[in-house]
Amino acid sequence: MTNGTRTVGILLFDDVEVLDAFGPFEVFNVARTADSPRDEKLFHVLTIAETNEPVHARGDLVVVPHHSIDDHPPLDILVVPGGYGTRTAVSNTKLLTWLREQAERVALRTSVCTGAFLYAEIGLLDGLSATTHWGSIDRMRGTYPTIDVQEEVRFVDQDTVITSAGISAGIDMALHVVARLHGMDAARTTARYMEYEWRPQAESI
Repeated sequence: MTNGTRTVGILLFDDVEVLDAFGPFEVFNVARTADSPRDEKLFHVLTIAETNEPVHARGDLVVVPHHSIDDHPPLDILVVPGGYGTRTAVSNTKLLTWLREQAERVALRTSVCTGAFLYAEIGLLDGLSATTHWGSIDRMRGTYPTIDVQEEVRFVDQDTVITSAGISAGIDMALHVVARLHGMDAARTTARYMEYEWRPQAESI
């Protein structure tokens, strides 16, 4: 890693939605400026799960995490993806304790899809605007009434907390983070490398 490279930790759990986790993974992994040397990384990306055991993602994809919640290096950015597994994860005391600790330490907390429910469960979204998958908007409003739940947006930027809508919206959120930290040219260069038709959101909520 080069000096100033930020470490991104992506949480994994059983039944995690694949693109929720690995859309942002790809963005942060290939992020670069137009004149970046090929071997220079803007981000160091790693996956984290409750244990070091393989994680069974949606579609029977099996992933071995880089680290467990007990042995990972310090993080700068945290990504919490969604999927059906969040319905179990919101009741996982050990995982939620770790999430609270990381939320106090990292500079930027992000989520994709129903990953926002984990942040909501620890109170991180109280009094903030946030979003989630369109199919879970009403459930979030009913379960966490202190959150100003937004719909028809790709992501909601609340400075140190950024939540995004479902699945592919995580790519837009990650590109937005690249733009925030390294400029629009870096984000456009990254999107072009990925051959992703990115339409930057005009403004945050």
